[in-house]
Amino acid sequence: MESVQLSKRLERVASYIPENARLADIGSDHAYLPCALVQREAISFAVAGEVVKGPFEKALNEVKLRNLEDHIEVRFGDGVEVIQLDDQITAISICGMGGALIRDILDRGLSQKKLSRTEILVLQPNVGEKTLRTFLMTQNYKIVAEEIVEENDKIYEIIVAEPSFESVKYTDHELTFGPFLLSHKTAVFKKKWLQELDKLHYILAQLNKSAQPDADKQSKINKEITMIKETIQ
Repeated sequence: MESVQLSKRLERVASYIPENARLADIGSDHAYLPCALVQREAISFAVAGEVVKGPFEKALNEVKLRNLEDHIEVRFGDGVEVIQLDDQITAISICGMGGALIRDILDRGLSQKKLSRTEILVLQPNVGEKTLRTFLMTQNYKIVAEEIVEENDKIYEIIVAEPSFESVKYTDHELTFGPFLLSHKTAVFKKKWLQELDKLHYILAQLNKSAQPDADKQSKINKEITMIKETIQ
């Protein structure tokens, strides 16, 4: 059977899943990530969770097609509610969603005690990275790795976090840009924030055309523009 070929984005996510982890891939879509990791013998067990019927069926078919039913359980359910205690999950991956949605999934998982607070989290938000980092900090999850990648003209951030026994604190600057990404300002990192600058300049120009400009909003946007320029220079 031919091996699963992961996209560049998912390949980088896969690189952060610990060896021999018991993985819960939430919002698994076609279950490509767990299938690839099992085929590589990087992990021996995974739960592929899906809340949308179409992707759930596709994940079932993918696992069956590759004869991986003994290693991957595809489950229909919302977020981490698909996890059971005897799964003994050690890593959770959530990719391709907004940061606020990932936050809500994790928050429900913690409140419902679906998470043991021992799992490593490998997260790939499409937007709302600051929102997600802020949640991780308030829940005492320490960011241990980050990466920013570009694929098909889209830019993605990967955030890897693990529970901490000590209080976790990040500055607003670190929450916005990423503590690890700030220390390695790659070309992709700068490209992302140059694009953000263009959006802010456009919004500011539209505000300035208003007969009664919102001074508070103008001030806020100007501060954001200054912060981005100082960060990427």
